[in-house]
Amino acid sequence: MEDELQKPEEETQEPQNQAEETAPETVAEDVSAELDDMLGLDDDDSEVPTDAAIAAEATTEDNVPVAKEKEEPAKPAGPITKWYSLRVISGKERKIKERVELEIQRNNWGEFVRSIIVPTEKVYKIRNGKKMISERNILPGYMMVEATPDNFTGEMIAAIANTPNVIHFLGKTNPIPMRDVEAHRLLGKVDENSELGEQMVEPFIVGETVKIIDGPFSEFVGDVLEVNDDKKKMKVMVKIFGRGTEVELNYTQVDKQQ
Repeated sequence: MEDELQKPEEETQEPQNQAEETAPETVAEDVSAELDDMLGLDDDDSEVPTDAAIAAEATTEDNVPVAKEKEEPAKPAGPITKWYSLRVISGKERKIKERVELEIQRNNWGEFVRSIIVPTEKVYKIRNGKKMISERNILPGYMMVEATPDNFTGEMIAAIANTPNVIHFLGKTNPIPMRDVEAHRLLGKVDENSELGEQMVEPFIVGETVKIIDGPFSEFVGDVLEVNDDKKKMKVMVKIFGRGTEVELNYTQVDKQQ
């Protein structure tokens, strides 16, 4: 009897060395966080008040909650499209865009892959008194692909992903759409830069030395006292016969000292 009472209890253990796999959602969150940092997005941007919170604030004079009638969302016109982030080799974006668009046209996929965008802004610099305009990528190494999720097939994905100098989609072989707040912020930034016009890529700085290349003070060298970027003008202090003289000049009348 005592032997039976003292019989050791059997211990059961579950195997602990099970292989762990990284969920696709984790990968999406990591890359999405990277885009958030580049776009200046915060987590609070994507929070939307719930119907319960709105109903809780709406009360009558007797503190009786007022039921809020739900409005039916407007039905979108045509197929719904989503934006996908495509990682590419930096500096090759323009050429990749041309190749991808040619592949889409060749296979008649234009109905399902709507557009390819390289987010850019127009910039300029002053060289020898001339305004030189060029385009600069807002997000180097990234492109945006607009497609209808229901029709974005594996064949289309593979054709785009296998284009030379393309790295992969966000989500790789199973592309994950960008969050609406990310896409809207980025597209809005492109539109905003377009409305503002060209931005100076190498702005003049107060205190730097410039050479005057046009006007009555041509060939004089002076220091920048004040910069008015809106009017594209500046004030420069030059020495004439040993005395400091302040002159106002346009951006195109000076050149940066090399």
